[in-house]
Amino acid sequence: MPKPIVWTIAGSDSSGGAGIQTDLHTFHSFGVHGCSVIAALTAQNSVSVSQIEFVSAHMISAQITSLEQDLPARAIKMGMLGSFETLQTILPYLKKYSCPLIYDPVLFATVGDHLHEGNIREFLLKHFIPHMTLITPNLPEAEWLLNKSIKSNEDIEFAAEELLALGTKSVLIKGGHAKFQDQYCQDYFAFDKQKLWLTSERLKSTNTHGTGCSLASAITACMALNYSLLDAIVIAKAYVSQGIRLSQQLGKGPGPIAHYAWPSQQNDFPVISNSTKKNIPQEAFLPCDKIGLYTLVDNVEWVKKLLKNDVKTIQLRIKNNSREQLKNQLEESIKLANEYKAALFINDHWELAIELGAYGVHLGQEDLELADLDKIRKAGLRLGISTHSYSEISRALTFKPSYIAIGPVFPTTTKAVPFAPQGLENLSRYRKMLSCPVVAIGGITLQNLPEVLQTGVDGVAVISAITKAHDPVAEIQKWLDHFKSGINSGSFKQSSHAESKLKVC
Repeated sequence: MPKPIVWTIAGSDSSGGAGIQTDLHTFHSFGVHGCSVIAALTAQNSVSVSQIEFVSAHMISAQITSLEQDLPARAIKMGMLGSFETLQTILPYLKKYSCPLIYDPVLFATVGDHLHEGNIREFLLKHFIPHMTLITPNLPEAEWLLNKSIKSNEDIEFAAEELLALGTKSVLIKGGHAKFQDQYCQDYFAFDKQKLWLTSERLKSTNTHGTGCSLASAITACMALNYSLLDAIVIAKAYVSQGIRLSQQLGKGPGPIAHYAWPSQQNDFPVISNSTKKNIPQEAFLPCDKIGLYTLVDNVEWVKKLLKNDVKTIQLRIKNNSREQLKNQLEESIKLANEYKAALFINDHWELAIELGAYGVHLGQEDLELADLDKIRKAGLRLGISTHSYSEISRALTFKPSYIAIGPVFPTTTKAVPFAPQGLENLSRYRKMLSCPVVAIGGITLQNLPEVLQTGVDGVAVISAITKAHDPVAEIQKWLDHFKSGINSGSFKQSSHAESKLKVC
């Protein structure tokens, strides 16, 4: 398949740390083909910007026209545009494009210099921003756009609402300049009714030249690769954190961030929550025993059959029973699991799981806001969380669970889900990224099981392959034989739960 094509419309940074140069570095890191429309030339180094020259409207138009005739974009990133003439020139083109438009309003250089001329605020607010898919201002840029000061996280939330009211589809206000956020850097994402905080550990480095350009470019690249907007933001934030962590100071001033491959360390990824004040457990949930074959069933009779045939990790998922019937089924199943020294996870019914002394609870994304997670943790139960994407994984990381389930890996008919199959490449990335156990689920068969296990996952969840088998007992044995054949299915190290607050699951 040909590489997705993306454009950057921005200024040239002669020091190579930001602008067009860093955009192209970022595009290359994500495996997309980057085309450039140079809107301005800057003479700058790591200490200062000595001169700016805006490219003529005729030349900007010629660049765009040339590209759209031969290399149409799947997504477009815009950075330093700077002049009224530039904005007027590119806007008619943008109005006719249906691809994602990501605007990083580069108005000030890292070294403090202004990168715009004249009074462009009114045009930006009334005519330009309303056409954007996403705008990514930092605090000084948001303050300049709205002509107001931002002194707290509450101010950030209000500012995002004001920017949304201008017509842009979504806003990501970056908190890197927020001194009031202390040890963490918190960005605020607002899209329709979705309001989320993305929290990363604040890195002690002055080498942050090009962070805004890289973030917007990474978002653009990921959207061209068909990731959702929120997933693209999560991946992009991890890419920037990785770049700051691996950066070097090259001149006398702030150095550029480093540009490497796809981010792969959990500590670089943000955690997601609905509020900065949310009461999130400060300690990790207890670690799991070795997971291996993980079978999901809906009644106690299946629990009995699995336990008698040496299945040691089971999820009991019962729907639509009366409370009395449900309690009886759970109570008997938990008693049996304890007798067989097996790990039984109760799906959803966390209060009964605590009351009856279950081994653990498994929750879906929609249940995380309803359950008392701190109460579950204090009761000594393990916690598993279902995820289907990078953003859901980042949300799960907020709660430091015992394991994370990821799927569907392959197409499945067991349950209708609005998520595309993750595939083995993404599954392998998730396993390398996460420091807690990973359970793969969805469309996994005996035929593709060896490939799934080769990704290093710690468990494989199975439903219909066993429950709908002609001979379930024989089928169980076939699955167990795979896990006993020496293929690693327990790569997780329990000591990883002792790592930093943002790093542990």
